Amino acid sequence: MLGVARCLEPDPRGFGTHERLGLGPCAFATTTGRRCPSCGMTTAVAHAARGRLDRAWKSNPAGALLAVVSVPLIGWLILCSWKRRPIGFRTVEAPLLGLLLTIVAVGSAFWLIRILEGPVHPAPAGAAPAPGPVPFAPEPRKEGL
Repeated sequence: MLGVARCLEPDPRGFGTHERLGLGPCAFATTTGRRCPSCGMTTAVAHAARGRLDRAWKSNPAGALLAVVSVPLIGWLILCSWKRRPIGFRTVEAPLLGLLLTIVAVGSAFWLIRILEGPVHPAPAGAAPAPGPVPFAPEPRKEGL
């Protein structure tokens, strides 16, 4: 994950880096105008792989957490495999489940914050997103009506 993310240039919008892998834009964001819980996750991992944790957190806190925790987690899993027993825990499932629940909780909390902020209309690749609702501009009055 980190190796592939290191090869990707993070999208400056804070989301959409996955499109550089040949994937389409987020269907949820395209349909609703709001970013989904995983919007920005690939961008966050790409930033984290470059050591830009502040940008990773801004893109998607759950993705930043996943990227940061993956390095020691890989080492721990290799050590557990080598020792043929969980190190520091009775089972491997307990810490992995705890990590999964933490990432889901962080992702859900961040998504709730995004929903309360209002819709973000995804801009074309390379452009900054327009935060919040698009302001309503009334049409100019026509003379004589």
